[in-house]
Amino acid sequence: MKKIFFISICAFSLLLFSGCGKVQEKDVLKELTKKIENTKGYHTIGELEIINSEYVYDYDVDVAYKDGDYFRVSLKNKTNNHEQIILKNNEGVYVLTPSLNKSFKFQSDWPYNNSQTYLFQTLLKDIKNDEEKLFETTDDEYIYTTNVNYSNNKDLIKQKIYIDKDYNITKVEVIDNNDEIKMKMNFNQIDMEANFDDNYFTLKENMNTSKIEEETVEITGKIDNIIYPMYVPANTYLTGQNIVNKDDGERVILTFSGEKPFVFVQETISYDDEITTIPISGEPLILTDTIGALSDNSASWVSNNVEYYIVSDSLTQDELVSVVQSVSVMPVSK
Repeated sequence: MKKIFFISICAFSLLLFSGCGKVQEKDVLKELTKKIENTKGYHTIGELEIINSEYVYDYDVDVAYKDGDYFRVSLKNKTNNHEQIILKNNEGVYVLTPSLNKSFKFQSDWPYNNSQTYLFQTLLKDIKNDEEKLFETTDDEYIYTTNVNYSNNKDLIKQKIYIDKDYNITKVEVIDNNDEIKMKMNFNQIDMEANFDDNYFTLKENMNTSKIEEETVEITGKIDNIIYPMYVPANTYLTGQNIVNKDDGERVILTFSGEKPFVFVQETISYDDEITTIPISGEPLILTDTIGALSDNSASWVSNNVEYYIVSDSLTQDELVSVVQSVSVMPVSK
C-alpha cells in the first residue's frame, strides 16, 4: 500500500512539474504580449552585427516607437559613421540618407511584412505566428526559437529571441540554413515608457537633425574601382562597359546580355541642396553595409560614396537580390 501511495505521489509530481512548464511558456508569452502591445511608446539603444563570410558589419541602432504606428530606426555604421534612417509616419515609409540630403519613399507594409531584429512588434509577431516554436528557460532568461520571414534572404531560416525575467527582449540571433549566426542584435538600453512628439517622426526634422550631427561626406568626381557582380545568372555575360562624364562626376554603365540581361550602373554621389525624395514602388532592402530600395525590376543603394542601380525586365526578384548582394559584400571603408 505504501508503495502504491509513493508511486502515486511521484506520478502526481511529474504531472505537476510538466504542467508548470507548459504554463510558464504561456505566461511568458502573455506577459511579453502585454508589455509590447500596451506600451504607448518605447526607445531602445543597441548594437547590430551583420556577418557575411569573413566580414562583420557593426551598427549602432537607435529605435523609437510611438503609438499610432510611428517608427524611427537609426542605423549608424561604426566603421565610417554614416547614418541611415528608416522612418514610418502617416505619410508613408522612408529610407533617409541625411549625408546626401536624399531619401526614398515607399508605399509599403514595412515593418510587418518581414522579420526585423530590432523591432519588438515584429519579434512578437514571429513568436505568435510560429506554431512549431521552441521554448526553453534558464536561471536568467527565457529563449524562443522561431522561424523567420526574410523575403530578400531565403538563407535566413530561424532566430533565437532571448528574454530576461522582467520580460524584456535583450538579444536576437538570426541563423541560416547552415546553422550559422548571420545577424546579432543586442539591446543595451530599453525604455518601455518613452514619450515622443509627432515631430520626431517627420522627414524634415530627421533629415535636418541627422545631417547636422553626421560627418560631411567627401564628394569625389571619379570612380577609382569599377565593381563587378560576383553573381551573374547562367548564360548571362558582360557585353558592354561605358564610362560617361557627368557635370559633377562620373558614371559607369555595365551591360549584361544573354538569357537574363540587366544593366548595372555605378556613379559618383552628389549632394542635393534641397531635400530630394524619390518615390519607390517596392520595399527597403537591408544589405550588409547599407539600406537600399528594391522594386520588382530594379534596386538602388549607396555604398562607399558610390550610387548603384540595377535594372532588368528579365531577372526574378530573387535573382536581382542575389546580384545586389554579390556586390554589397565588399568591405566598408572610411
